[in-house]
Amino acid sequence: MTPPDPTPTVSLVGQMLRLPEEISRVLNSLVMRGEPIVSDLGGGKRLFHSRLRFVDPAWAYIIMELSADEMANQALLARPRATFHAEPGGWRVEFAAADPQPTSPHEGAPGIRLRFPELVVGHRRRADERMEAPTQNQLRCILDEGGVIPFDGTMVNVSKGGIAFLQYDPQISLEPGTVLRGCRIDSSNGDSIVVDMEVRYSQLVDLPDGGQVQTSGCRFLNLSPEATARIEELFDLKP
Repeated sequence: MTPPDPTPTVSLVGQMLRLPEEISRVLNSLVMRGEPIVSDLGGGKRLFHSRLRFVDPAWAYIIMELSADEMANQALLARPRATFHAEPGGWRVEFAAADPQPTSPHEGAPGIRLRFPELVVGHRRRADERMEAPTQNQLRCILDEGGVIPFDGTMVNVSKGGIAFLQYDPQISLEPGTVLRGCRIDSSNGDSIVVDMEVRYSQLVDLPDGGQVQTSGCRFLNLSPEATARIEELFDLKP
């Protein structure tokens, strides 16, 4: 086993990391900091709380400590993959890992072994102003209409930086890196615009009425000048 980098750092600038050495640097930083790791395994009803114990990009696996909640351990082991997040020093770091298995006796204390993540996403508070969707516009979205399984959502707000915030069914969880194809945004006057969006992060949010909604921050992909102008008009974004 290769030991963790003794001087790891979280070096994210709001982008997706795909190179194993970059992913390893970020994950080893979580190991060295002892950062709590969380995974939502049941629409907010079952959370897996743990810490990363070991990261090995050469052999393509990571090891999580067991959660104090045995039911959460069993729920994770029953899934083919799960999304995890940590929040070190103002960042939110998110990644997905597949094929959870109990560790073997020679791997030390009991834990859960997963495949090395293919992608890590990090983001922090955006410098761009966030504009709330005008109340006169009910911006309903058909998400992934050009993809595999379309579903309904709502465009909550957008920013000048090309970031959109979506709300949708809490039972759905979109992993970082997911591309939503042909998303149709409908305005109250009957107009619509179709865009592609890439998921940067997702989190479950409690509503004032006691319900929950899944929220994803997404960035628009390959917008034409005309589409950009239409989105700015929909959200009344000022120059």
